Amino acid sequence: MLARAARGTGALLLRGLNILIPVLDRIRYVQSLKEIVINVPEQSAVTLDNVTLQIDGVLYLRIMDPYKASYGVEDPEYAVTQLAQTTMRSELGKLSLDKVFRERESLNASIVDAINQAADCWGIRCLRYEIKDIHVPPRVKESMQMQVEAERRKRATVLESEGTRESAINVAEGKKQAQILASEAEKAEQINQAAGEASAVLAKAKAKAEAIRILAAALTQHNGDAAASLTVAEQYVSAFSKLAKDSNTILLPSNPGDVTSMVAQAMGVYGALTKAPVPGAQDSVSSGSSRDVQGSDASLDEEFDRVKLS
Repeated sequence: MLARAARGTGALLLRGLNILIPVLDRIRYVQSLKEIVINVPEQSAVTLDNVTLQIDGVLYLRIMDPYKASYGVEDPEYAVTQLAQTTMRSELGKLSLDKVFRERESLNASIVDAINQAADCWGIRCLRYEIKDIHVPPRVKESMQMQVEAERRKRATVLESEGTRESAINVAEGKKQAQILASEAEKAEQINQAAGEASAVLAKAKAKAEAIRILAAALTQHNGDAAASLTVAEQYVSAFSKLAKDSNTILLPSNPGDVTSMVAQAMGVYGALTKAPVPGAQDSVSSGSSRDVQGSDASLDEEFDRVKLS
């Protein structure tokens, strides 16, 4: 669709049949209402961190009011192009180099808004703006490549360290589980050993109790005293044969070779323990026992002195 502005009358000629007065009227401006694509020339711009960039773009616009576009500005395309360049330089000055590459969409939107606010009186509407190429200085480009390589090496080192840490954690966890299992096995072994020792002690106690019971029953039978005397004599002989094996100092009775008297003495002690106490005779027994104990102590002292002298 084309819109024509007639010179002289200032009338706007639309599509269809239009009548012009010769000499007085003639077509001065022809405006296309289609979307127009304009290449924005490359220009230099300085970022917030003082890096000079060479940048260009593409501008998409449409004439919304042919009358304003014809009489509001001398050259609408040139005006919009200059406005796009100045706006782009202004917006780039607000951003650092890293943000320029990351926020291209927000940068394009900011340029479109700034152009629409200024070009509204021209009857032109900017539809979109796209940045084509961004050229950085060679040294800055080399620095960016070095930064990228350093970042990659850093990530590789971090990944390697994380792998080493995970490996160490797994090894430590394995050792921990092994120690726990070993301690549980040792605990179970100690419990089983203690249970076995307790069972052995209990079995020995039961066997000893049974032996004592059988011995007591045997002593109550016929000739039980003679059997007890024989056992005491055997134990005396066995103990006498082990004298002076563990120590050089020993105590001997006055008559170590008289086994009969030793057996008689032992059987007397056994008889005194097994006999029930007689009422009224406790004092005499106590006095006699005291005299026997004193006599025994005196004889033991004499024997001890004799051993010392020898």
